[in-house]
Amino acid sequence: MAEINFLELNTLTVALLFLVGFIGGMVSGFIGSGGAFVLTPAMMSLGAPAIVAVASNMAHKFPKALVGSIKRAKYGQVDVKLGVIMGIFAEVGVFVGKGVMTDIRVKFGDTGTDLYVSVVFIVVLAIVGGFVLRDAWRSRHDDTDSLAEHKTPRLARWVQSINIPGTMVSFRALNNKKVSVLFIAPLGFATGMLAASIAVGGFIGVPAMIYVLGVPALMASATELVVAFVMGMGGSLFYAWDGFVDIRLSLIILAGSLFGVQLGAIGTTYVKDYMVKMIMGSIMIIVLFSRFFKLPVYLSDMQIIATISATTANLLSNISFATLALALLFGAASILFALFTGINKDKKERAVLAASQAAELERERKEKAALAVALADA
Repeated sequence: MAEINFLELNTLTVALLFLVGFIGGMVSGFIGSGGAFVLTPAMMSLGAPAIVAVASNMAHKFPKALVGSIKRAKYGQVDVKLGVIMGIFAEVGVFVGKGVMTDIRVKFGDTGTDLYVSVVFIVVLAIVGGFVLRDAWRSRHDDTDSLAEHKTPRLARWVQSINIPGTMVSFRALNNKKVSVLFIAPLGFATGMLAASIAVGGFIGVPAMIYVLGVPALMASATELVVAFVMGMGGSLFYAWDGFVDIRLSLIILAGSLFGVQLGAIGTTYVKDYMVKMIMGSIMIIVLFSRFFKLPVYLSDMQIIATISATTANLLSNISFATLALALLFGAASILFALFTGINKDKKERAVLAASQAAELERERKEKAALAVALADA
């Protein structure tokens, strides 16, 4: 196997990685996703080979998933049984996906994995980002509570109606209804395959639980944390066994994300659901273009297309990096704007309420004083 090219760290690179982790953490806390669709391309743009970026990102995520799942389990939002079963099948998907990545690297080198990961990112972000933006646009005038009563999708009702003897398991997330493990297996496998390719499995796992199994959205996002922990721990070991995990990158972005996730989570309390979706979809589309601009460089290096000049390759790489920086800055600015705007609005509302209460107390005081005077005169 070819030598692994780890990213050379200096003060500037460490600072940039910490900043990327911080912004990725804000995005994660704000939209409820792991933020890997930002972190993996960022590490690649800073010079880390795709396979190292994916492996290191996976290693930094699973401890956070464990903490998050334990916290949300206290609120009764996690179906541990479903998460573990789906996580086991996801582990199989991670193992196969990791094998695909290492095979590509053996045959085509680091550039091959860079191209593969970039193509997967472009396809997945185009589909998911497009759907998220469409949903955000349609729901922009919807003032209903996003956690309103859950309606089981038609596909999920059909899945729940199928009885395959010997494979049926009841789940708390489905009000103890039984679903065949044969339906869960491919969903978990696909989640693991995607996680092993771009370190983002929730893009499949959460929608699959909602629309195929019929799990309420709140419980689906919480149960996905269990899946992420199970497959992330195993996936990190698989990649680490072959030496692809750069623990330095994992720890730096983890340190940054631990600060950023707090701000992101606070920001969600001040914005409507459609705005969260709008920001999430916009970041995805911008990151998509960041990866798109690098494709000609990878294709040229692999001699799949005519060789491009070093000047053109450098220009495309710079455009790709600038586009990614735009995605990070847009995400950070949007979240911080939502946060500070919400805080100022909340302060004004509290001030108005306090003034109103003070005026009411003063009115009551005057009424009591007038009543006392009237009683004294009587």
